[in-house]
Amino acid sequence: MSEPAGLGRFEGKTHILPIRVYYEDTDLSGVVYHANYLRYMERGRTEFFRLAGVSRMAALEEAEPTAWTLRHASLEFFRPARLEDQIEVHTACPHLGGARMTADQKIYSGSTLLVHGKVEACVMTLTGKPRRIPNSVREKLLPYVIETGA
Repeated sequence: MSEPAGLGRFEGKTHILPIRVYYEDTDLSGVVYHANYLRYMERGRTEFFRLAGVSRMAALEEAEPTAWTLRHASLEFFRPARLEDQIEVHTACPHLGGARMTADQKIYSGSTLLVHGKVEACVMTLTGKPRRIPNSVREKLLPYVIETGA
């Protein structure tokens, strides 16, 4: 079976994933339910990884199985998305450390910023021990890391 192709596109070092807001994403008023923005951001990070050449988010067949997990997430809401809106998840990687990656994510409707999120993900064993990001993954992500000087 072939690896799935990534969705969206890169503009420079920022990945952009278009998403349509469906009825299932909204509350009774037609506004996107707040928790769904985390789901959109997860899709954005997954497609960022895929288009960067990283197709698996877990290494379960290894002697010591590992998987990416979230260590921290924060969201700031500015405007709501609504039923039938075409939105975009912009994902950038300002930092890639030994075992952690930071993702800066913004969700837009046209040019209007709806949500700004920051996520820190890390590689962990299935028993909860941190592990370094594998070199094969690091090499694929490094071209997309934004230099922040920090």
